Amino acid sequence: MAKKENTMPSKKLDFKTGQYVVYPTQGVGKLVRTEDQVIGDQKIKMLVIDFEKSRMTLRVPLERAEISGLRPLTSAKKMDEAIASAKGKAGAKRMIWARRAAQYEENINSGDPMRLAEVVRDLQRRNPTDTMPFSARRLYMRALERMAQEFAVLHKMDVDAASEKIEDILGIPKEIDLNAVEEDEEEEEDYSDSNES
Repeated sequence: MAKKENTMPSKKLDFKTGQYVVYPTQGVGKLVRTEDQVIGDQKIKMLVIDFEKSRMTLRVPLERAEISGLRPLTSAKKMDEAIASAKGKAGAKRMIWARRAAQYEENINSGDPMRLAEVVRDLQRRNPTDTMPFSARRLYMRALERMAQEFAVLHKMDVDAASEKIEDILGIPKEIDLNAVEEDEEEEEDYSDSNES
């Protein structure tokens, strides 16, 4: 039997110094330079990315950039589509909170605006009197911040202003930060159905 060849189209990602990029697990960073590193007897071109908020610098081998999920910023149109999808009704997922939380964590670490929007959609508070378990609030805030990082660069504003703008578009009650409450795990498991109304 002939060996099946990889049929995925191979696209060469073209990155430029000074460009903002998204690294899935870290969010938006700026490509500050490329440099050559010698590892073993091989010379490898590295993309050096600065993440200002976390004060971190990451080096990604150019040849592994696509595999690592490194990508240019999304378009303003695609970001608008993601925000629009976050306005939708929360997903009716009937699984225990721990499993849902793991799925949300995976969505956040994907760096994909639509998957981030899914977390924001499912975990947002729709009523100022609602309370939110601490772990759900933490996931919501991380997903919102990741979306806001990209939105901020696209619209030339700071991340806090971008977060507020996204929440304004979604109609999130301003009191959301005041409603975070600590709940035990058993109560958090019940949270899976509490946001579906």
